[in-house]
Parts: sequence; structure tokens; C-alpha cells
Amino acid sequence: MKRVVSISLGSSKRNNRVETEVLGEKFIIERIGTDGDMVKAIGLIRELDGKVDAFGMGGIDLYITAGQRRYTFRDAKKIARAARVTPIVDGTGLKNTLERKVVSQLAESGFIAWEGKKVFLVSGADRFGMAQALVQHGAQVVFGDLMFALGLPVPLTSLPKLERVAYMLAPLLCQLPFKYLYPTGKKQGENVPRFEKYYREADVIAGDFHFIWKHLPVSLPGNIILTNTVTTADVEAMRERGVGYLVTTTPELNGRSFGTNVMEGVLVSVIGKHPDEISPQEYEEALDAIGFKPRLQDLTQRET
Repeated sequence: MKRVVSISLGSSKRNNRVETEVLGEKFIIERIGTDGDMVKAIGLIRELDGKVDAFGMGGIDLYITAGQRRYTFRDAKKIARAARVTPIVDGTGLKNTLERKVVSQLAESGFIAWEGKKVFLVSGADRFGMAQALVQHGAQVVFGDLMFALGLPVPLTSLPKLERVAYMLAPLLCQLPFKYLYPTGKKQGENVPRFEKYYREADVIAGDFHFIWKHLPVSLPGNIILTNTVTTADVEAMRERGVGYLVTTTPELNGRSFGTNVMEGVLVSVIGKHPDEISPQEYEEALDAIGFKPRLQDLTQRET
């Protein structure tokens, strides 16, 4: 049996453990939150290094991407170095493959015609593959990178603008403590509505769930949310706020969807190579073999 463990800087209240089967192989998939404690995260990775098949690094990105450039977060590099034997991934490989695929799948299924649709992508640099796919499909995208990372009410309305901002700011921002840029630990549950104009004007609100939740309005009737990691409590909270549909890019396992870092760890275990040696095509082939598809949930209807 293979074991994939996500060590996350997020809240321990979101911890979960499931047993499942992928391509005939049994897996234990586990998420362990450290409530923002980097020292604890590093200690857990060192303790489990060589004893599990893959690590996911949750609650923090190792990289952000803009155009052809990739920038590494200093704090994330410290955590990643703790894994000397077991491969460790942050979800970047899956974001650049699965999330592009999901945008196309939603169009092909007839669920949404992206041409002319207004999309509020809370962070394009965090999900550059999704950003590119949305633009390629004709969506009108507002990127909220400056809002959610720095609190500045400045929308970015094109990929070239997003890239220019990333080129200027990313080298500096990647040196800052990650907690200043992204909610970790208990802050992941905090909600202070802001930037409501951009939420309300959008047909689709897309991107990292913790960013989406950070400023989600108390009422958002009928909107679609496209994200990845949600718990049953998150789903109920969105339903109470009137969200119309929830689309999760990663599969549901025992009532919740795990993060892209966890699912990338599963793919690495299935493919059997070091992450640096896996090509986008190999990720695509593994995704096709497993049959990962977006999960669509109508939040206006209660499941029985």
C-alpha cells in the first residue's frame, strides 16, 4: 500500500485521512495541518522522510509562475529541503495540467461557454495554467493578485498586465514570510468581505479556496465557484451564502476534495519518477488513465 502525506501550514481542523484505490493500487492519503507552524512542518517531514511514497506541501506554494518565469518562495524552499529521500510536491505540476484540462472539460460538457463570461480569478500567478486556459477560451478575466496578496484594490485585466506585475514584484515578495501573503493556520477560517464589486460582477469566481473565502461576500446568489480544496463545512458555508454551483478540480474522497499538492503526490507515486523528471505529457497521460474529472455540485439543491 502506498502512502501520500500532505504536510500543511493550514489549520489542523481540516485534517483528514482516507484509503482509496488508484489504478489498482491501494493508497492511504493523509493531510496533516500544523496551524502555521513551520518548525513543526519541517519536523514532521524529517520524521516521515523515507517512510512514505510522496509528500504534498500544503498551505504554501513552492513556486509562482508568470509567463516563462518561475519564482521560488524562500519559506517554501526551507520546508522542501527537509525531504531528502521522499519526493515532495506543491501541486504546481497538477495546476499546469489538470486545471487547464478542467477549463476545457467544462466547455466541452456544455456546462459553461467561456466566451464572454466574466471570471474573477483571485490569483493568476498561483494558477497560471488556469489563467491561460480561461483567456484562450475567451473569458473576460479579472486577476485579483494585488488584492489578495497585498490588499490593494487594483484589478489586473489581462495576462500581459499580470506578467508585468509579477516580473516587478515576485522577486521581492518571494523573500517575505509566506504568512504575510497567504492565510495560514487559524487565519484560513477568517472571512472579512472586501472587493465585493469584483465578486458580484463575476459569473465565475475561480482559484484557491482560502483566498476566495478570505473576502467572500455574505451573499452571493447564483455565482459559480471553481476551486479545488473544500470540506463539507466549506460547501455548507457557500450554500448558506447563496452560491449556485461549486466545481472542484480534484476528485472527492470521503466527502471532501483534497488539495492539488496531495493529488500531485498521488500522480508522482503512480508514475514512479522524481517530480523533476516528469513531463507535462506524462502528467496528462496519468490523469487520463485515472480518469480525473471535475466534480460539479448544484448548491441550490440539498443532497439526500
